[in-house]
Amino acid sequence: MNPQRPTSGLAALTLAAIGVVYGDIGTSPLYAIKEVFAHGRVPLTPDNIYGVLSMMFWTITVVVSLKYVGLILRADNNGEGGLIAMLALASRAVHGRRRLHRVLMIIGIFGTSVFFGDGVITPAITVLSAMEGLEVAAPGLHSFIVPASLAVLTVLFFVQRHGTGLMGKLFGPVMVTWFLVLGLMGLPHIVANPTILTALSPTFALSFALNHPGVTFVALGAVVLCVTGVEALYADMGHFGKKPIRLAWFGLAMPTLLLNYFGQGAMLLAQPQNVKNPFYEMAPTWAVYPLIGLATCAAVIASQALITAAFSITKQAIQLGYLPRLRVLHTSVKETGQVYVPFINWSLYVAIVLAVVMFGSSSRLAGAYGIAVTIDMLITTLMTFFVIRYAWNYPWAVCVAATGFFFLVDLLLFAATSRKLLDGGWFPVVIGAAMFTLMTTWKQGRALMRERLRDDAIDLKSFLEAVFVSPPTRVAGTAVFLVPEAGVTPNALLHNLKHNKVLHETNLFVTVTHHEIPWIGFDKRCEIMPLGRDCWQVTLNFGFKNDPDVPEALALLRHRGVQLDDMETSYFLSRDIVIPTFGQGMTMWREKLFASMHHNASGASEYLSLPTNRVVELGSKVEI
Repeated sequence: MNPQRPTSGLAALTLAAIGVVYGDIGTSPLYAIKEVFAHGRVPLTPDNIYGVLSMMFWTITVVVSLKYVGLILRADNNGEGGLIAMLALASRAVHGRRRLHRVLMIIGIFGTSVFFGDGVITPAITVLSAMEGLEVAAPGLHSFIVPASLAVLTVLFFVQRHGTGLMGKLFGPVMVTWFLVLGLMGLPHIVANPTILTALSPTFALSFALNHPGVTFVALGAVVLCVTGVEALYADMGHFGKKPIRLAWFGLAMPTLLLNYFGQGAMLLAQPQNVKNPFYEMAPTWAVYPLIGLATCAAVIASQALITAAFSITKQAIQLGYLPRLRVLHTSVKETGQVYVPFINWSLYVAIVLAVVMFGSSSRLAGAYGIAVTIDMLITTLMTFFVIRYAWNYPWAVCVAATGFFFLVDLLLFAATSRKLLDGGWFPVVIGAAMFTLMTTWKQGRALMRERLRDDAIDLKSFLEAVFVSPPTRVAGTAVFLVPEAGVTPNALLHNLKHNKVLHETNLFVTVTHHEIPWIGFDKRCEIMPLGRDCWQVTLNFGFKNDPDVPEALALLRHRGVQLDDMETSYFLSRDIVIPTFGQGMTMWREKLFASMHHNASGASEYLSLPTNRVVELGSKVEI
């Protein structure tokens, strides 16, 4: 069971899901249709308007309603969703197939890396799109769009350290208001031209594609913008559950989004001159400024959802061993999932400011948008195949049928967005590539360290037997030695015996293990094995969404005959210094990068929630 799942009723969970899950996809009407017809690449003709609306409707239906809401939400990892949860589920399913397991891990980590690129583009484009309403209200305000966007983003990132508790309570009501306004904006234009609803038929999309294949391919690159943020449906499943997410989608988000898109299409049929910003042009003149305010709130909520997800994914990646320890602060005493990672917060802020200043408008940023989204959509579909084939043991033909169609749709959308690579699509790809390099370098570097330490390791049982042949002086209290691998003599123990020539009355050799499942309960937290003479080998098990609290876990040993007094317990850590060397490891630049990451990682004592006044660190050098 997921301990984070709220116990609220269905209505409250649905309201919260509207605020968090659909913030990103809910702001797509600000720019999606505008970008289809921008720059004249898709001529603004009635036939093209019908064809584009038909493509949008069926893209939303196939990608969101059928794929994510219908299929992907079924692939939960102990109630949790998201690409990391899917990766853990798929990798466990193929664990016996080592080569396939390795390939899936690489693909999954690449998808996770690309997510950070999406986390940069989404806040930039949504806030810029909201602020571009100023130009519609008063063309002379054009020069204020970028400064105003930067001001909103700056405030947003500065308040992150206070948590999302207060803002989170407003997310649901604000986004409900936003979706209702979306529907109400589009409805009068649809009533004025109800024939626009015939675009619901797939024949318009097919006719458009057959008659203008080149233009259709260009249009698809912008049509995909109507499903950006769809990964949040799956990523936030653990917070709200499947039913509230589905109810929020079919009950409010999907109908109002479609009303707005079709309303924009109906307006463009009657007033094609409004193509520069059809979203704001739909509104009455008196409503533009209030709409800018509401759109800015919706953009902030969409951005907040991505920022929060980036914090959560970073925490999970750290615990799965793909990123070094970073300072993780909890912003809520009730919800363990509400975290703040300062390094990620300010790294995102710098990248987003760079994107806003460098691109300067939502139209130019739209060229950078979509590639990261479609890459993650492709990877999610691929992972789903391996889950339903090897974890659920469905027949091969059923698995291909269930995922093959969606894979082809995702591949088509990816191909359409790839043509924008030189127009700005390189930006999130570069961010993703940088994150992938960091994550794989850290993972491989840690493996090389473990291998080197294992080569130099002394068997713990044999060492203790040798020590007790002529036992050292035993001193009162408990010594907890943190070791990366069970059964290995920790360097901290060797140094303690060499320099202090004493051994504590009780000695615990503790290995912290993170597993590829979200949550591990207290009943499975501790594994203990006696080594004799009041020495114990202890393994502490944590899921990738658990907070690794070693003192709390060790307190459970009191029921197993190991008495711990907090004031008489000392924690011994080995502080390794990595020395890059030429050899069979990684290339020298990657070894230097790993050494730098290792040196700058936050302390193990903070990460493991150890009491700082009871920690002893002893250093050693490790050549890789």
